[in-house]
Amino acid sequence: MTDQVLISVDNGVGRIRLNRPKAIHALTTEMCGAIIDALLAWREDESVVAVMLDHAEGRGFCAGGDIAMIADSARGDCSEAEQFFFTEYRMNHLLFVYAKPIIAFIDGIVMGGGVGISDPARYRVATERTTYAMPETGIGLFPDVGGGWFLPRMPGRTGAWLATTGARIKGADCAAIGIATHYMASDKLDAVKARIIADPDGLAEILDEMADTPPPSAWQAHREEIDRLFASDRFEDILAALEADGSDWAREQLATLATKSPQTIKVALRQMVEGAAFTDFADNMRNEYRIGHHVIRRPDFVEGVRAVIFDKDNAPRWNPARPEDVTDELVDSLFAPLPPEREWTPLPELRG
Repeated sequence: MTDQVLISVDNGVGRIRLNRPKAIHALTTEMCGAIIDALLAWREDESVVAVMLDHAEGRGFCAGGDIAMIADSARGDCSEAEQFFFTEYRMNHLLFVYAKPIIAFIDGIVMGGGVGISDPARYRVATERTTYAMPETGIGLFPDVGGGWFLPRMPGRTGAWLATTGARIKGADCAAIGIATHYMASDKLDAVKARIIADPDGLAEILDEMADTPPPSAWQAHREEIDRLFASDRFEDILAALEADGSDWAREQLATLATKSPQTIKVALRQMVEGAAFTDFADNMRNEYRIGHHVIRRPDFVEGVRAVIFDKDNAPRWNPARPEDVTDELVDSLFAPLPPEREWTPLPELRG
């Protein structure tokens, strides 16, 4: 058992508390494995009524996966990175199909891997401290951990906008979009958790009773523009629409997109189309594992992590550098199936 995630049962509530405060609770392979073990044990334990997912100390819920480790592995034989993705995606899938109610308190920074562990939960509580994003286009990866499933199922073209720009949205936006099922002031969370632990069967009613009305959503104010200007599944069409619009907001989106990996944006847009068509979450995760396997071997990932995480110069040199140079053939190669023995599979316990 790792001390990076604190696991306990309290009056019928299985508790999973992320505990890497200095890394904003970024997930490691060991943390994912510990969460899987706990969830599988509780699945068979009739005394566990519900699962509560939150973080211990610090300002973030979960800032993603251990990107530095993944990048180090990508410079070598990629085996550690592949093991992380394989395990993390099994955890994502287990959370998605879990029969018992899961409540995730997304209080703080929720990015990448943090989205992957909270979006599948039945109840998702945002606060005024919530900052939610899928920022992978900025590091040359792709919006994984179920992003291919969840993003295209958001209202209109919101998912395409979040996936391509890496936009950071707040708790009120999460409530408006439906990412959060409930919104409440962060200073109420301790009381809410205590009430749920005292009465786990009353979980839904307690959340409804304790919820607050969220403040106005900035996303709502730009929804029409998002749906209109990000309407296409072709990156070049989105750029043309933004340039033709010429509003301040459109110019801001263009400036943001100019800093992102063109390869990653094209992968994300195709991922949205394929993910929207899947009817089984496991098929989506298999697709994402294939993309991950190929993408970490491309130059943009190591370069993106260098620019954002290691050197922090925020000046990545993308390869290919221009959208028009990211060919359909290149994108096709990143979605290619793997040899059967290397494909992602759900946990053996979940194969019916």
